Amino acid sequence: MGLFDVHAHLTHPKLVDRVPELLANARAAGLTTIISNGLHPEDNAAVLELARRDPLVKPALGLYPVDAVLPEMRELGVDYPREVEHEVRAEEAIAWLRDHVGEAFAVGEIGLDGYWVKEPFWPAQDDAFRQLVRIAMDADKAIIIHTRKRERRTLELLDELGARRVNWHCFTGRLTLAREITKRGHYLSIPANVRRSESFTRMLETLPREQLLLETDSPYLGPEKDVHNEPANVKHTAAFAAELWKTSEQAAAEQLASNFQALFGVAP
Repeated sequence: MGLFDVHAHLTHPKLVDRVPELLANARAAGLTTIISNGLHPEDNAAVLELARRDPLVKPALGLYPVDAVLPEMRELGVDYPREVEHEVRAEEAIAWLRDHVGEAFAVGEIGLDGYWVKEPFWPAQDDAFRQLVRIAMDADKAIIIHTRKRERRTLELLDELGARRVNWHCFTGRLTLAREITKRGHYLSIPANVRRSESFTRMLETLPREQLLLETDSPYLGPEKDVHNEPANVKHTAAFAAELWKTSEQAAAEQLASNFQALFGVAP
């Protein structure tokens, strides 16, 4: 078993031209699995193509929570700083994912966002999320969650649907809620900026180590501020986990790999 990154965006414009270099760096750092997460049908297709070219990459197919309601937001003149070349409505994106979920290693990222998306759009966002979770559960795929400012509601909906194979990526809610999440049997992945973040350090230090995973959210959340992140940087998080857990780096890596296997059904 090797190291892994459960949440990267290798198809991001800031990384896509560097993919061969990033994969070589990841292999040199001991990674055996990188899950590249899609944001919408066009991005999902790119993720699938990348995974076909290199077995190090595993495809997660998703619908970013903002993208789930973005056309409706644009129609009402709501500003959103990211341009999407081919915006699609939620029903089209959900239908695409339903048709391709058999090719996915996991479903993600999906979830709820209350930072960019204002309350009038929340019911539609909730409905899209429910449909996506059901698709994942019907296909027996693990789910990778993005939630921002709507963490409690996300947990409520996952409870409502009975979802158990769940990883919460880059969780920024309260530590007390993170503890509730672990009681559901869900996992939380710790990004590579953990040494710069008191909240992520506390999560890594105090949450059940059997329910923690590694991620980068590349190109974001790197060990160094304002430097593009990459999957190889999970090695620093694993080393920091060993420090906090007062164990060897090998023991920490084995624990984290065991957690990956428990959620995804295969060793990294």
